[in-house]
Amino acid sequence: MHETNFRSSLHSGGDRRRLKTITILAIVYGLTISLHFAPWMQWVLLGLFAIHALRLIFAPPLPDLVTQVTSTNFANPDSNPELNKDLPFFSLLASAKNEEAVIANLVKNLCQLDYPSDRFEVWIVDDNSSDRTPEVLDLLKQKYPQLKTLRRGADAQGGKSGALNQVLALTQGDIVGVFDADAQVPNDVLRSLVPVFQQAKIGAVQLRKAIANATENWWTAGQSAEMALDLCLQDLRIRVGGVGELRGNGQFVRRKALDDCGGWNEQTITDDLDLTIRLHLNQWDIACLNFPAVLEEGVVNAKQLWHQRNRWAEGGFQRYLDYWSLLVSGKMGFLKTFDASLFYINQYLLTVAFIPDTIAAILLRHNPMLPAIAGFSLALTSVTMAFGLRRSYQVTWGQAIIQSASGMIYMLHWIPIIGSVTLRMCVLPKRLKWVKTQHQGAGDNLLEEIGLQEI
Repeated sequence: MHETNFRSSLHSGGDRRRLKTITILAIVYGLTISLHFAPWMQWVLLGLFAIHALRLIFAPPLPDLVTQVTSTNFANPDSNPELNKDLPFFSLLASAKNEEAVIANLVKNLCQLDYPSDRFEVWIVDDNSSDRTPEVLDLLKQKYPQLKTLRRGADAQGGKSGALNQVLALTQGDIVGVFDADAQVPNDVLRSLVPVFQQAKIGAVQLRKAIANATENWWTAGQSAEMALDLCLQDLRIRVGGVGELRGNGQFVRRKALDDCGGWNEQTITDDLDLTIRLHLNQWDIACLNFPAVLEEGVVNAKQLWHQRNRWAEGGFQRYLDYWSLLVSGKMGFLKTFDASLFYINQYLLTVAFIPDTIAAILLRHNPMLPAIAGFSLALTSVTMAFGLRRSYQVTWGQAIIQSASGMIYMLHWIPIIGSVTLRMCVLPKRLKWVKTQHQGAGDNLLEEIGLQEI
């Protein structure tokens, strides 16, 4: 798949997202109502989900990709440049807009990674910040020679995707890593990635995301459970030949794979989900790592969660609208297409279908047709969450079950979000609105700690 084909598909898809959304919802409403006249279709759907569930339950284990690289290379990363030249070169990127509270901690993490200093570079894009971010970066460049910065002007376009595309041309890495400004990055992350990228078909790797402030309140604890569920589910999907997905923060992409996709899409509000589809359409695989994990701040209240998840839901739906013709053509292969289709039905269409199912049940005086399918899906999700919590955080089964019960209540927020997002996309024209998540960070305490108190 050439870059021009992607852009052509995106242009026609992006400009007509509203019409496509209306068409999809009309089909969903029609099929849902038809279930009341052909009840056997309910069992067909349930059978498909059961088959997929069994495939996940009995998924074969993947080989342990994260093996120890020879101690000669890493005992003293800078001691033997001749050995280091065979290691992949990493370009580590982050886009920052008004991130003075957290950017110093990210730069400190990235510049002190346990990896040969001549085999990675750090680029921070200051996306026209109006706070002290530019001043913080200027002082950090004096402390960390590896740090390079790019300042974007007020007229710069494309949001985070535009920032990443602009800086990409200045980088030299074989592998490009992308982090959010609030990321807390483990010291051994690049060492862990080396053996994974030795597999020729791996185009990208996603680290598990963990919530740094998980103990702050019920909302952040729920996000912690959600991240554990997400990684566990992704791991199972990959094991059965399904679609691994990128999550933005802590994602690493092979430059050749990124070039095949034409860079980041500047016409989407979720660059990671969009890139996921294009990588798979180009026959690249995406791996995920449970360890090491990258930490990020969870949003701390319902309002912030609503704005953030609305963007995620809209961007996730957009990618299917933009690339639907390429997806149904089977370019990803049967297993990935089957997996992506069931994921789309389960995450989006099943939620949307509750409205017409309820209406039809009331008008026809029938029992609703979808509760059995939804119950099966929720049961599978809760079990997966418990396994994910136990695996990611090494908790006991009792703790995992208790946290999963609370986590599944938290996960119900997706129902009104997906329902409202899809209906809004039918009514309003295409929008590329991004609501910034405010990061608290360590504030001036960190600046003092690393010797930048003069700001």
